[in-house]
Amino acid sequence: MRALALAWPLLARLSQDETQRLRELMAQFLSNYTLTGAQGLVVTDAMRLQVAAQGCLPVLQLGLQAYDRFSEVILYPCAFEVHRRIETPEGLVSEFDDLLSGEALHGGPVVLSWDDAAPADLAQGAGNLIIHEFAHKLDMAEGEADGCPPMPASRQSHWRQTLQKALQDFTEMVDRIEAAIPANVDPESPQADPWYALLPLDPYAASDSAEFFAVSTEKFFVDPVTLQAEFGELFIQYKRYFGIDPLKWHS
Repeated sequence: MRALALAWPLLARLSQDETQRLRELMAQFLSNYTLTGAQGLVVTDAMRLQVAAQGCLPVLQLGLQAYDRFSEVILYPCAFEVHRRIETPEGLVSEFDDLLSGEALHGGPVVLSWDDAAPADLAQGAGNLIIHEFAHKLDMAEGEADGCPPMPASRQSHWRQTLQKALQDFTEMVDRIEAAIPANVDPESPQADPWYALLPLDPYAASDSAEFFAVSTEKFFVDPVTLQAEFGELFIQYKRYFGIDPLKWHS
């Protein structure tokens, strides 16, 4: 764990009991899941430990059984292409190649770009690709991802209302930021990054409920202070669901 904590200092802030629990979960993870390298990538023991630690932290209290059933994590050296075929209700078909850094397939593997999941990206407040994709696996545990992982029926209505309100508020933030970008700046270009950096979450979170849940779950673990400040009610819901208060790791 010492080497892991050097790469990801957050782990050094866990309590003794939490560290022991994480060790146990990581051992289960490495026994139950196969980590496969793609495009010639050799998966080392250090890489396996990094994936296991980041994949197990969100289920520190929930346990690995909270994830959608799958058995493999596939690691690409860098961003990878996925061929998409979309058919509209009207019968129109669109095909294209999508460049991805990660993907979680319902009932299938988690696929990751190691360039985007490597220890260099584990800085305080940064995003976390592995937590993001494993959050989708939580969401998919009882069907397609919709932003509501399995929980007692008595809690689902309030969860959905809270998530939708936070998503609506964030979408309005994105709209205001995009309206402020000068006309001579392409919103899709790196030149627009200083404007998007003002947002509390990656703008990708505005895509839909599933992506908002995954992106905000990243934030919950790596930068809970910002999530609590911007989406206080959502933060409370996440603390209850995950059984964790990550603020104690970031004080």
